[in-house]
Amino acid sequence: MRVLVVEDEPMLADAIAEWLREETHAVDLAHDGEAALERIAVNDYDVVVLDRDLPRVHGDEVCREMVASECDARVLMLTAAAQLDDRVTGLSMGADDYLTKPFAFPELAARVLALGRRSRPAAPPVLRRAGITLDPARREVFRNGRFVPLSKKEFAVLAELLRAGGNVVSAEQLLEKAWDENADPFTGAVRLTILKLRRKLADPPVVETVAGVGYRIA
Repeated sequence: MRVLVVEDEPMLADAIAEWLREETHAVDLAHDGEAALERIAVNDYDVVVLDRDLPRVHGDEVCREMVASECDARVLMLTAAAQLDDRVTGLSMGADDYLTKPFAFPELAARVLALGRRSRPAAPPVLRRAGITLDPARREVFRNGRFVPLSKKEFAVLAELLRAGGNVVSAEQLLEKAWDENADPFTGAVRLTILKLRRKLADPPVVETVAGVGYRIA
């Protein structure tokens, strides 16, 4: 999934991003509300982890702007304000979930994964197609009962292809969901990842190239 972490404490922001990347998500960072709104306007995020007390544009206003613009991303509000009234206010302005500091990274990751599922059309927790079984929570993949060890990017790309349910997914869409904003669209990263994925999934071939369009699980 594509996640934006908005946190004005750089060390905490980097720690959250690193943890979520270990969970195979593509993560961008913003350290103030203005930068967050700029990124949200141009990128298709599944989840925004949003600190509330932000410089330039307050986190509350970022949340209101997202709601007003009918942004599809789910919002996990992350804040030190732990009182009941604070949580109610955050949820009432449009946040989908609310996590107070200090927090446990595994809980944050679990909440992000749950919100990401809600940002898309309903899909089963375990994805299955063409003999492939992918479990996002356990980060495990099997092909016809055989365990398939995948890198983080290979896992993320395969998950996107399986979620498409046989429909074609373009290279641009894969870049959007599996890589962060620093990815160079001209490096051939998607093509190389698809080649490695095909080799690891083995025969019979299951990842089909649709010339000039993209890829799909046949």
